[in-house]
Amino acid sequence: MTTNMQGVSHTEAGSNSSSLWRQVGVVAATIFALTLNILANALPLNGQSTGDISDRFPVYFVPAGYVFSIWGVIYIGWIAYNIYQAGARKRNDPLLRSIAPWYMLSGLANGLWIVAWHYNYVVLSLGIMLVLLTSLIVVYAKLAAQPPVSRMAAWALHLPFSVYLAWVSVATIANATTTFYSLGWTGAGNSGPLWAAIMIGVGTLLALAFSWLRADVGYVAVFVWAFVGIYIKHAATPLVAWTALIGAGLLVLSLLVSLPRRAAQQRANAAGASALPPKRAQVQSR
Repeated sequence: MTTNMQGVSHTEAGSNSSSLWRQVGVVAATIFALTLNILANALPLNGQSTGDISDRFPVYFVPAGYVFSIWGVIYIGWIAYNIYQAGARKRNDPLLRSIAPWYMLSGLANGLWIVAWHYNYVVLSLGIMLVLLTSLIVVYAKLAAQPPVSRMAAWALHLPFSVYLAWVSVATIANATTTFYSLGWTGAGNSGPLWAAIMIGVGTLLALAFSWLRADVGYVAVFVWAFVGIYIKHAATPLVAWTALIGAGLLVLSLLVSLPRRAAQQRANAAGASALPPKRAQVQSR
């Protein structure tokens, strides 16, 4: 009996130790990514800012400079998630344990993307961006499978990853457009504005899917923010500007439809659950 109890004790201690290292790894990944993002423009890294490099490529799927202030929101989301997952009570949370490795991969990819981009490895930067996108898709899918257990979980866990995934989705389209241009491909005979309009259409369809299937305000709002920024920056190019503005309008309208629909479904589910007869206690006698 004593031996069995000691075995269980050792197992629990090992589990707690690995979970503690998981929490530390999440914080370390955040510090790594945050440090490189700050240094990228504070130094700046390799003598050029992130925006300076983007401006060298005459592509149209790039929003006005103020739009990139969304990184401040993303950083706050990182910090909120780190605090949320760092407590002793969250150490053995199955959901947090499942997403942690993918978040750590996203932090590594985020920091490495900064290095590749600032040292002009544009093609490599796209590959790293795809790793970042994939890791966040996995995190989002795991979170989507388990609705928030509390308001704190919604704000510190689910919302930050919705916003982060959305911005990386936008950034992936922009990165791909820039990479193709750097390789000499300008749209298979299509003009720059037309190619940008096509990419805006792709982004709109993607965000519409998240709006209709998930009613994800955080995800869709990021695309609206980006598209309005594209409209402002490229107001002198009607095809790009109006496509972006129409895309933003469609996304806002989609939320006006999907949010009430989702709320009605939740009310119906709650009413159905309350209408179920209580389970009778089963008494077993021997």
